[in-house]
Amino acid sequence: MDRRGRSGLAAGLVLILIGIGFLAIQLVPGLQAWIDLDFSWPLLVVIGGVLLLVIGLAAGVPEMAVPAFIVGGIGVILYWQNITGDWGSWLYTWPLVLGFAGLGTIVSGLAGGRTRQSVVGGGWLILISLVLFAVFGSFFGQLGWLGPYWPLLLVGLGLLLLIQALLRVR
Repeated sequence: MDRRGRSGLAAGLVLILIGIGFLAIQLVPGLQAWIDLDFSWPLLVVIGGVLLLVIGLAAGVPEMAVPAFIVGGIGVILYWQNITGDWGSWLYTWPLVLGFAGLGTIVSGLAGGRTRQSVVGGGWLILISLVLFAVFGSFFGQLGWLGPYWPLLLVGLGLLLLIQALLRVR
């Protein structure tokens, strides 16, 4: 199937999924009560990420996994913030977007045939994301379990990057 045919296939699949979702909401009264947009609106952002992923994979563009994971991941963060009411957590959760990009890079590489390269690159993004999340979370007092030792995470990440750079030179 050529690229145009795959795009049509992806668009058709997305429309079918959306139609099934709306039909289920209309036919099953319990779903309508369960889906309270005042409370669960961030799930629409997650659904947008899933649709991006489906479109990308169906159209033969695995690189769409990166924005799909970013959009879906932000939707998950928004959902958590909406449940807890902790909107100030953006102070330290924003580095997780790098991790979502790393997950998308890994999935993109697995679907596109660049497995080793994408797993290594995506893994580094995830590691950096988690370190920055822990550093900012500790710095802003949300991750108290690290206490005054959060700078050690920066030192450790720096050492890893230094060792990697030295190994590449050889």
